[in-house]
Amino acid sequence: MTNAQSTMPSTTPSTPAVSVGIDVGKTDVSIAVYPSGEAWTSETTARALRTLARRIQALAPRVVVLEATGGYEIPVLGALAEREVPVSLVAPARVRAFAQATGQLAKTDRLDARLLAHYAAQLTPAATPLPDPAQRALMLLVARRRQVDDMLVAERQRLDQQSFFPDSPVRGDITATIAFLERSRGELDQALYAHVRAHAQFAEPLALLRSVPGIGPVTAYTLLAFLPELGALSRQQVAALVGVAPFAAESGAWRGRRRIRGGRAVVRQVLYMAALTASRCHPVLAPFYQQLRARGKPAKVALVACMRRLLILLNSLLKTRTPWRAPQPAVP
Repeated sequence: MTNAQSTMPSTTPSTPAVSVGIDVGKTDVSIAVYPSGEAWTSETTARALRTLARRIQALAPRVVVLEATGGYEIPVLGALAEREVPVSLVAPARVRAFAQATGQLAKTDRLDARLLAHYAAQLTPAATPLPDPAQRALMLLVARRRQVDDMLVAERQRLDQQSFFPDSPVRGDITATIAFLERSRGELDQALYAHVRAHAQFAEPLALLRSVPGIGPVTAYTLLAFLPELGALSRQQVAALVGVAPFAAESGAWRGRRRIRGGRAVVRQVLYMAALTASRCHPVLAPFYQQLRARGKPAKVALVACMRRLLILLNSLLKTRTPWRAPQPAVP
């Protein structure tokens, strides 16, 4: 008698693909692996990140997921790129929505890394094309300028506090540090200018961005560095990516206040300053801001609306490759 089971092909359960989540911080990163549950932390020194990249490469992951944090992720991307590990940069808002859908309300670095690994396994995000050398250099220059700006703010505050101590022995050192940082910022501005002029890929988008009143060189460099998708997305997509799209808070007849969250913080910061300037002098955005204020909108809400409208305008200009032109007054 023939055994029916012997004629059937043998099947073995397939091994789930490995996914890795990395929660990036300023001085360290948390890593989690799905489905094994393996987890560890690493410093963000070059040596530690190269060791991390080798360890992750040995796992042969389908994808490694990181959130776009506005600069801290750059060294991690560099280390993974050296090992040709596929990486997907995801919008923080998408990850938080996934966390809510899966019931994860607690938030720690380790839990966030585990959440990112789970997100990668369930949604299989596509690998993000890594920036080319010119783009990476621009990101590093812009990030360094922001760091110098932050240090200047801190040192100037320390100098101001020395007014309480007329005989302060550290006043001179703080003053010298401020002078050094101001020179450093000037040198970085020159390096940024030289870098974008040396690479033709930045010429047209930079000219288009600078054609808009209120968009200065630092804002334009930041957008080119940290929002390379500008001009390639829909207005809804770019607003959500940056984090200026308001999320509804509604249930039945109840209507809560809409709020923005997530997105690329570094881009939002420069857009806020640009919108602040535009709300006073831009021929389109200044009247828009005043209209919102006249309707009772708080100043911050009106400014966020200006940020969103400015971002959509910039996205449209780059998409159509058309410089901004002031609207012509109506003919009586």
